[in-house]
Amino acid sequence: MATAHERVNLRTPEVMEAVQAAVESHYHSPLVEELRVSGGVRRFGDVTVRLAKQFGFCYGVERAIDLAYAARKVFADRNVFLVGEIIHNPDVNAQLASMGIRTLDVRNKPSEIDGLGAEDVVIIPAFGAEVAVQERIKARGCRIVDTTCGDVMSVWKRVRQYANDGVTSVIHGKAEHEETRATSSRARSAGGAGHFLVVYDLAETDMVCDYIRGRGDREAFLEKFRGAAVSEGFDPDLHLRRVGVANQTTMLRTETEEVQRRIREAVKARDGAEENFRVFDTICGATQERQDALVELLADPPDLMLVVGGYNSSNTTHLADMGKEKAPTYFIVNASCLESAARIRHFDTHSREEVSADNWLPSGPVTVGITAGASCPSNLIEDVLRRLLELRGLKPEPV
Repeated sequence: MATAHERVNLRTPEVMEAVQAAVESHYHSPLVEELRVSGGVRRFGDVTVRLAKQFGFCYGVERAIDLAYAARKVFADRNVFLVGEIIHNPDVNAQLASMGIRTLDVRNKPSEIDGLGAEDVVIIPAFGAEVAVQERIKARGCRIVDTTCGDVMSVWKRVRQYANDGVTSVIHGKAEHEETRATSSRARSAGGAGHFLVVYDLAETDMVCDYIRGRGDREAFLEKFRGAAVSEGFDPDLHLRRVGVANQTTMLRTETEEVQRRIREAVKARDGAEENFRVFDTICGATQERQDALVELLADPPDLMLVVGGYNSSNTTHLADMGKEKAPTYFIVNASCLESAARIRHFDTHSREEVSADNWLPSGPVTVGITAGASCPSNLIEDVLRRLLELRGLKPEPV
């Protein structure tokens, strides 16, 4: 048996053949794939379905799931743990749990790490993990299977460079999101001397810009930005002198670009030049592809939109918000949300609660747009499609 620190190749042909078979059986949908390759538009009776050109699992998610399945197969005789969730999809996480992959709740129960041993295997999710968490796991001597997305690691590289150059990272993201927490921990590089500030939206960005321009209130600023949104010892009078923008990879691209623009202008207004401002394009390609595909679909708005994905998925939330601008949009986790033709359960992205809506599915001919976040498997999209048609007394045979 391999020792804890001996490198083991999880991606051998034999292992990956078995992994691909299992993953396909759990998450693949021939119906959705057929719809996709045929152009994404199909009429079933009086229901026309329009599927976005890009949707569902991205490469980074597929890789993370493949590695988790491979770890379970290769280390069949060991305890396999997962730091939090592999991705933000409850059905996928439940499937991993059914395979005996146990969750480490490092946020609420950090002492769980103390129970790990050299024979244990720990999977780092696609979002990555905070530096301190990974160091504690490594110190326990257990084997680490790192599934962190390459796009996320590209952001880490940037914020480390910012820190080494004495530049504060202004991160556009959700302060409590796993990816942003992992990124902000890397912004503390340079021996812990680096600093960061997390802004969620344009209102928070404007507070930062006002302070950069010399118009902000220090006490109000520090009251607003605290906890996970700011590095320990952050002083806005010192640490906003040189700033570099980074982002959670799943944020809305147009908003991230506006965050960049506003901060750039604030620094320029203060200094007369941009030498104390830095920026790199770190928006995830898959996130952008899904947003662009939805924009294309919404150019001719359907009668309603169904957006499928985990309620805690940032990229799916943004898709839902985009949909709402053009058509009645329902953000659903799976087909069970379609209770009847008269009632649907869906996630309200503003109240952050699941709510119900009545009379959501019009009678007569209807066009329904469907898309899904990067963490949503095709089998769930098929379930939604079949349930939609069932509510109209139809089956998924095209007309």
